Amino acid sequence: MATDGVDLRRRRFLTLTATVVGGAGAVAAVVPFVRSMSPSARAQAAGAPVEADISKLEPGQMIRVEWRGKPVWVVHRTKEMLERLPKIHDMLRDPESKEPQQPPYCRNEYRSIKPKYLVLIGICTHLGCSPTYRPDVAPADLGPEWPGGFFCPCHGSRFDLAGRVFKGVPAPLNLVVPSYRYLSDTRILIGEDPEGAA
Repeated sequence: MATDGVDLRRRRFLTLTATVVGGAGAVAAVVPFVRSMSPSARAQAAGAPVEADISKLEPGQMIRVEWRGKPVWVVHRTKEMLERLPKIHDMLRDPESKEPQQPPYCRNEYRSIKPKYLVLIGICTHLGCSPTYRPDVAPADLGPEWPGGFFCPCHGSRFDLAGRVFKGVPAPLNLVVPSYRYLSDTRILIGEDPEGAA
């Protein structure tokens, strides 16, 4: 073995230094790759919950907010609107909301946490058009049976004032109710379940 004249301490030092520098280089190469897989701040903000101020929303009115690039409607239903909901069950495809188009805490006749406020994603479940809010009862263009609700002009789908789909229209499902919770009597947070909700 020819180890004469070899400085073993220097060899260990050079081996250790090369290992540390190589490891640091590997980490430097991996960090940008891992970081690129994380969503950007803009993407995170696009999926973040959105607040809706309903303090100025009068009975019968609707406001629109955007959440995750989708229109979300908040409707302040009148007493008369709420009274009509149980009277039209035989006209609806899924009157009891058995299909999972809403969170469990909104699976009720009103499809909402508080009966007077309806929160829906404003996209038709047929082909993704945006229905129009038509609260008027029996208008000439929608016929004498129209109880008020949402009408999709693209293919004629109809939904009641709880977002439940009528029978005999192209849309197969009720409108989607997003997760939401009340921050106060006048503020709703869309995109987050109430505390304790499963």
